[in-house]
Amino acid sequence: MRGYYLEALRQDTSQLDDISSAKISMVYPKTPDWCVGPFQLESGMTFRKPNQWHDPLDIGWTGNFIFNCSLMKKDGKLYMMYRCAPKKESLCSRIGLAVYDEKNGWTDYEQNPVIYPTEDDEVLGCEDPKLYNIGNLYIMFYHGIFYPNSEQKQLYESPDNPISIATNIKWAISEDLILWEKKGLAVPLDVSKLWAKAAVIPRDPDGCPVKINGEYLMYLSEGCGNKQTVGRSSDMMHWDFYEQSFLDCNGIGRLYEVSCCICGDNKPNYMVMDFFYQKPDGSKGGAQALYKTDEPFKQLQINEGASLSWGGLLEYNNRWLFAQGWDAPPDTPEMYFYSAEKKRL
Repeated sequence: MRGYYLEALRQDTSQLDDISSAKISMVYPKTPDWCVGPFQLESGMTFRKPNQWHDPLDIGWTGNFIFNCSLMKKDGKLYMMYRCAPKKESLCSRIGLAVYDEKNGWTDYEQNPVIYPTEDDEVLGCEDPKLYNIGNLYIMFYHGIFYPNSEQKQLYESPDNPISIATNIKWAISEDLILWEKKGLAVPLDVSKLWAKAAVIPRDPDGCPVKINGEYLMYLSEGCGNKQTVGRSSDMMHWDFYEQSFLDCNGIGRLYEVSCCICGDNKPNYMVMDFFYQKPDGSKGGAQALYKTDEPFKQLQINEGASLSWGGLLEYNNRWLFAQGWDAPPDTPEMYFYSAEKKRL
């Protein structure tokens, strides 16, 4: 594990330096009525990780960059599960918790990290939490990163699906957003083919998953043998997966990954999918696609500009809210908050 950490410190992440919330989320070329955003900075909510977490694996790990969080409301407070890495977008991430109330501001959980590598298929890191509230239970999907063994590569590698590092979608459950029980794989290996992102489930403004045509849907946009894939579930815990195209952005560029999907009400008519893509000039961008919920694989419109909130948008003080740390200076573990008018979809 120490060797993996040292490798993460040497990792070159400069190709991701042009990812910026200010550029992608705060200025939209066009603003049709259905789009969510553009967003404005909520400077009074900025969170800064106050100190280094303890290192349960005792490998000398330090976290100097925070990003890709998921927000949830509970008991009048705002809970943030966030990714912490040695540097921007590097391997060897862990997941921690911070809690916000309007009187006292942010408190970082003193026993962070709450999710860190403990299993063979996450030795290179635990990344990108996505939270969903169902009844009295909270479900977190996250990425477990690891090196595949030769048997796994023989099963799933192909000329159009080369594999050097594997990414699984794992899941965990909690009753209080503090103590988490890992439940293992959410997406089987014969579906992910050793690479799958990103467990995007349509969420309502309060962070609850929304059933579409009587079932929960999980959109997997990256990996799965380079095939867009959808999962169906009646309970958010047991999933059946199948190949299903649902997003075509050929008119504006090449799809990287869907980040989140939001619905306006508990029984919505429309939903908006937020996604990350590569523009024809090679630069990175974000956009949104509009769907009717009774036709969840048929996009109606696309508009450039997006939150790229990997944990989903949440209603807070009657506005859409998300947080991201991409624009923090190097080695400055800060998370910035962005809000937008909450339109009725």
